[in-house]
Amino acid sequence: MPNPTFTEQIHEANVTVHRFEAKYYEALHPEVYSRKEQKRITSQLAAVTAQITDNRKNALDVGAGTGNLTGKLLALGYNVVATDISPEMCAILKHKFGAYIPNQLSVLNSPIEDLHFSRGQFDLISGYSVLHHLPDYAAALHTLCGYVKQGGVIYFDHEASPTYWQGEHSGLASLIKALYFHSNPTLNSIYFGFIGLHVPNIDYTLSDYWHKKEHALDHQAVGEVFRQEGFQYAKRADYYQTSSWLPNPLSPIYRLLCSPEMSFWTAKK
Repeated sequence: MPNPTFTEQIHEANVTVHRFEAKYYEALHPEVYSRKEQKRITSQLAAVTAQITDNRKNALDVGAGTGNLTGKLLALGYNVVATDISPEMCAILKHKFGAYIPNQLSVLNSPIEDLHFSRGQFDLISGYSVLHHLPDYAAALHTLCGYVKQGGVIYFDHEASPTYWQGEHSGLASLIKALYFHSNPTLNSIYFGFIGLHVPNIDYTLSDYWHKKEHALDHQAVGEVFRQEGFQYAKRADYYQTSSWLPNPLSPIYRLLCSPEMSFWTAKK
């Protein structure tokens, strides 16, 4: 169990990273904002919505960032509470979706651990690229489970799959995976140079704590939370992400020979 000092370090690291990253965020992350990924997320949110029983369209979007999921939830007709630890991210989100405030959207600048809502308040709780940023993601999930109603759904997306850090079975697959992972940053650097974007040097060591080979996110622990909380079902699905703005010629071979590197969870209470 992380101690308070560890928790404070992780929180401070995330605030610091996103202070520098906020205005560049959507340009820096093709794995989030590529056309293919945006289409996948939109489709997935529609599928998640269809799983909710007696949907009152009340959603909590935690770690909302600049509104990647928030905007799509608003488009689906949800009343959204969007939260993020970064004041800079919250400011951008408010600017982008100000027309929805206060009738359909409220924005809270807060760590997830400090949130307090009524039991069963939300039909849907969502998060994208969130769990690996949290000091104790299992404890945070336990708390969030109480805020979703019976018949509601929790949806967390964009976490490294169990095979992300593992080598592939064949030597060729291992080679292709290594080349693919190393070529994507190079392609993005070329793209940033072409568009004239100066990318700041950002240290993700603590902010992305559970996205490291030495302490990767434990999907068994995530599934165990939903089991302990008595959810009807909890399912993890794996998928391939688009990791560069420029087309990567290795991508078709990578997808043919290698395992999907990302995961999402849907769990119904």
